[in-house]
Amino acid sequence: MTARVRRLAEGDRKEWEALFRGYIAFYKASVADQVIELTWRRLMQGEEGFHIALVAVDAADRPIGLAHVLFHRSTWSPSWYCYLEDLFVRPDLRAGGVGKALIEAVYAEADRRQCTRTYWTTQEFNYRARGLYDKVATKSVFVQYRR
Repeated sequence: MTARVRRLAEGDRKEWEALFRGYIAFYKASVADQVIELTWRRLMQGEEGFHIALVAVDAADRPIGLAHVLFHRSTWSPSWYCYLEDLFVRPDLRAGGVGKALIEAVYAEADRRQCTRTYWTTQEFNYRARGLYDKVATKSVFVQYRR
């Protein structure tokens, strides 16, 4: 499937929320409804220092995938870095080029902003997505720690 990617719009709320909740469920996580609402408001307001949201859309302009992207400064570079925090495609449309289209759109946005790094994390067991990631990026040797 060929997907077009555009910025998230006010009229996308229902589809965006279904995608975001699907993403959260995929990782067997939970996010409070209030946080999902706050995230939506922040995405719509375009708050300084918060994420931008891109959506892949079908021929009817309905979102079928999402990417939430954060741009931040680095202590290792005079420029910005691009962190792809959330990437999700409707399960019935995976392996059809939608994820790749979203990543390429993230790359284009990062290039437009002259970012010197675009990066993301995924879980070790996310083999299907990692098959795509291995084609469009280089796997880092770093291990993530959390508190």
